[in-house]
Amino acid sequence: MSPAELIRRVRLQPFEPFKVHLSDGSNYDIPHPDFITITRTMIYVAVDPGRDDVPEKAIWCDPLHITRLEPLSHAGNQRTAPDNGSGKSKPS
Repeated sequence: MSPAELIRRVRLQPFEPFKVHLSDGSNYDIPHPDFITITRTMIYVAVDPGRDDVPEKAIWCDPLHITRLEPLSHAGNQRTAPDNGSGKSKPS
């Protein structure tokens, strides 16, 4: 997915939370624009917000590995890890 397309999605007013799906089968919630940083070559996503809504860590990926975006209202609120070889993604 192009960085420009992601930036357009993040800048929608009002912002609509969404889920980012990656080519390895993992996915991450973007509940607020502050949870994603977009550059030409890398996307950074803040994950695992604690009780104080401060993320515990971040993941990064090449934007080419983003396979689709999905509104959170339709996607549910569970992040999944990549397939562990069993043919099933496991919740993380």
